[in-house]
Amino acid sequence: MLLHTKSDNRLKALWEILIVSTRLGLTSFGGPIAHLGYFHNEYVQRRKWMDEKSYADLVALSQFLPGPASSQVGIGIGVMRAGVLGGIVSFIGFTLPSVIALIVFALLLQGTDVGLAGWIQGLKIVAVVVVAHAIMGMASKLAPDLKRKAIALFALVATLLWQTTFTQVGVILIAGFAGFLLYKQYEELKDSSVKFPVSRRFGAVCLALFFGLLILLPLAREAVAWNWVAMFDSFYRSGSLVFGGGHVVLPLLEREFVPNGWVTEEAFLAGYGAAQAVPGPLFTFASYLGAVMGGWQGGLLATAAIFLPAFLLILGTLPFWDILRRSPKIKGAFMGVNAAVVGILISAFYHPIWTSSILAPVDFAFAAVLFSMLVFWKLPPWVIVVAGAAGGAILSVVF
Repeated sequence: MLLHTKSDNRLKALWEILIVSTRLGLTSFGGPIAHLGYFHNEYVQRRKWMDEKSYADLVALSQFLPGPASSQVGIGIGVMRAGVLGGIVSFIGFTLPSVIALIVFALLLQGTDVGLAGWIQGLKIVAVVVVAHAIMGMASKLAPDLKRKAIALFALVATLLWQTTFTQVGVILIAGFAGFLLYKQYEELKDSSVKFPVSRRFGAVCLALFFGLLILLPLAREAVAWNWVAMFDSFYRSGSLVFGGGHVVLPLLEREFVPNGWVTEEAFLAGYGAAQAVPGPLFTFASYLGAVMGGWQGGLLATAAIFLPAFLLILGTLPFWDILRRSPKIKGAFMGVNAAVVGILISAFYHPIWTSSILAPVDFAFAAVLFSMLVFWKLPPWVIVVAGAAGGAILSVVF
């Protein structure tokens, strides 16, 4: 009877997680910072699933790790509520609505010349506006002092002059080492702890799997020469190396798929613009790219590949978080990495976003209007997307 009751309670908890996370997945517009606000209101204030300190610890860890911050927080909350299965259910509820929307969008675009559509040009200008806004917010938080500004400048110059995936990985490693040296005496965070129903042994297995796949997938890609393996490797590696949120995944994915002809630059930026219009995590942009390359099956494969590192890292590090977060040297290394992210983002802002979107004075004028709507008038991102698509269509007729 007791076992039956526990099973019923677990199913009830999983069902509740699915309902709540799906509602958030359908309504959470505005990017990762806004998502964290929605989560706090729903999970901490309204439902009391965790206290303020535990939530702050979980958010701190998500910022500390590469990957989609809001998704990792959602996974962590699900795990703390109902174990690993709860984390999976929480992820599905929050992510599936935008995955479906972007796969459908990709399939509808097939067979059309997106490069000639006026509304597509409008969406490309929206990408300029959104990334510019992201740069403003991230630069003030992640590179506030001269040392971190210097690291960001180094990352900007290196990734602009040598545009390869190896360069980006090298820049991140060098920036982490610089932060380790420059900020090793950085003041530690306040003592606190978070309870997490996953053992350290299970965490160690997840971390080993994370690093193992990062090393073995490129080898498998070369050995079998199969497109599906190559896609999985590219998306997994992109999801593993992104510090700073979904906007920073743009240069990694662009340099994985555009130069080799898997996705045209017009289709790439059109999808990135569309990804701003849907709720949920920006990483579901990968679902769109996968669907462009391999239909709905490719969309699901890309989704699994780019989010898998987030799962492995959050499950692998939370059991060790209290040890990691008390190390000033490790904290300093990630301060350096986060500063480099600013430079990488500025590099991506110039190329390919700016160079392929702002082609005439009217484009710059329209971008200025959309930027003002987003930053000064503080209109929701979905309004900017709709205005961008409509304005692009009008401008293509008028000019």
